[in-house]
Amino acid sequence: MSKIKNDEHSGRAALILAVVFVGVFCSVFFADKGRFELPFSTPSLMTVFAPFQRAASWVGGKYQDITSDVWDMITLHEQNKMLRNEVRELREQNRKAAEYAAENSRLRELLGYKNSAGQFDLMICSVIGREAATWTSVITVNKGSNDGIKKNMAAVTNHGLIGHVTEVGPVSCRIELVTDPRAAVAVLDQRSRIAGIVQGDIADIYRARMVNIPRSADVAVGDTIVTSGFGGIYPKGLVVGTVSEVKNDAGGLLKYAILESSADLQKLEDVAIIIASRESAPEPLTPQAVTPGTENLDSYNGGRP
Repeated sequence: MSKIKNDEHSGRAALILAVVFVGVFCSVFFADKGRFELPFSTPSLMTVFAPFQRAASWVGGKYQDITSDVWDMITLHEQNKMLRNEVRELREQNRKAAEYAAENSRLRELLGYKNSAGQFDLMICSVIGREAATWTSVITVNKGSNDGIKKNMAAVTNHGLIGHVTEVGPVSCRIELVTDPRAAVAVLDQRSRIAGIVQGDIADIYRARMVNIPRSADVAVGDTIVTSGFGGIYPKGLVVGTVSEVKNDAGGLLKYAILESSADLQKLEDVAIIIASRESAPEPLTPQAVTPGTENLDSYNGGRP
């Protein structure tokens, strides 16, 4: 029985679908009256086909809505993709613009220092490397012997001394920074004129210290330390750093000063090498005037006045 009922329901469903299909087909086929005129266009026939026409119109409208929504989704997807690409490009342009602005600012500062330091001929260089084992004390720059760079030339920034050239190649050179324990820079306390030596500190690789200071010498926190010009490598008067601490040596006769470098040695990107210096020569010593008749007095007194 159930099988018979299922067959009847299936037959009815098929018949309904066939009638709907024929009705839709006829309504669509005869809709264009300009091409084909219904032979029996009567009110009763129009009433019969009206539901099918409404169904066809509804299906057509839904189809248009669906295709329009799909097309809008595709368009929005493409627009979003284009916008994402534009945002990515704009971010990259902003990053490059910020990098160029920072580089221009650094170079303007160096050029300003170059113009103000007329006693020096400076070669501006870019830092291209740091050695992993000596990250805080040795850098490599993009100028070498082809550019006139030689060993033992001093290197600076607009803030002050950073070190000197130790090795030179055709297109690059290595600079040993003042924080290297092997460094030795003859310096003066700018205020008290006390002399000393600046060296790197093995115990503190980020700061150098001024050593060989007599315990009674007048060196205080906040004093500016400059090069003395002794030794022939560093010109006189270059700022090395500022005294941050003063401590006594274990021996008891000397003390040392811990310095904050004038230049941030961890952020070096552009530096200048002094390839020539036109410092004025020291004034010649002027002998004291000798009173006539006393030329041999000093030798007679054993050098005593």
